[in-house]
Amino acid sequence: MLFMMRFTIVLSMFLAFGGKSAAAFPSFQVEVLPWEQVKEIIPNHSYFTIIDIDTGLSFNVQRRAGSKHADVQPVTEKDTKIMKAIYGGKWSWDRRAILVLVHDQLISASMNGMPHGAGALQNHFPGHFCVHFYGSTTHKTPTPDLAHKVMILKAGGELDRFLYRMDPYELISVLEIAINQHDEGLLSKIMTGNNRSIKKVLDSVEHFRITQRSILPIEDLPALVAMKVPFKVKWIRSNHSQGEKDAVFYLHRDSLEDQWQIDGPTFTDEFD
Repeated sequence: MLFMMRFTIVLSMFLAFGGKSAAAFPSFQVEVLPWEQVKEIIPNHSYFTIIDIDTGLSFNVQRRAGSKHADVQPVTEKDTKIMKAIYGGKWSWDRRAILVLVHDQLISASMNGMPHGAGALQNHFPGHFCVHFYGSTTHKTPTPDLAHKVMILKAGGELDRFLYRMDPYELISVLEIAINQHDEGLLSKIMTGNNRSIKKVLDSVEHFRITQRSILPIEDLPALVAMKVPFKVKWIRSNHSQGEKDAVFYLHRDSLEDQWQIDGPTFTDEFD
């Protein structure tokens, strides 16, 4: 219900900024479709609209290539400016949750915001960027990129269910994504603590990477409601200073049936 309310707001913003009329949307149903199906819906040289979930801004693109995901380009210079505004005025590899509007369908997806490779349109965009759908991969990896997958599920209203099923080690991988993309909303879903402590982490750390981890056998996890896990981590702070240390993360859940969460206060203490 919360996602549907949020999507209605995003759609209203899209319409207010000159999007299609409400009659063009037969329903508000967002589809999480596999890439094998989507690539037939948006064949090469087809056009579609991207709607950014967090800002409600939209722009038009054309798919130019891509076999494992869609390589696309903004159609016009105006579309390029809107895309750059979505990324706060600078290009970035960060993944963002988006909706793809094509014909009368809304499909959940994820994009990055970094021009790379070749481009063919007169749009002041130096290259192309990538749009991923459920099950698509990068050109160099055989499995889906987790950051793209998280954003696809966020756009499709399925993120909470996905996080609920994660084991502690999978959750730590999402922690890396949330910090590196400065995604306060995602971090608040997996970490306990108030918004101030969460924001403190995001403001102080520019890049965060776990270089070594200690892992219990997966079969031992179902019987636990709390655990502490030692890690070796490296980070780059917002002031460009770097650090490396052995850290301990505390994770807990209220019962065997509840979602694992990272203890925010002790995590924040590790980086003070």
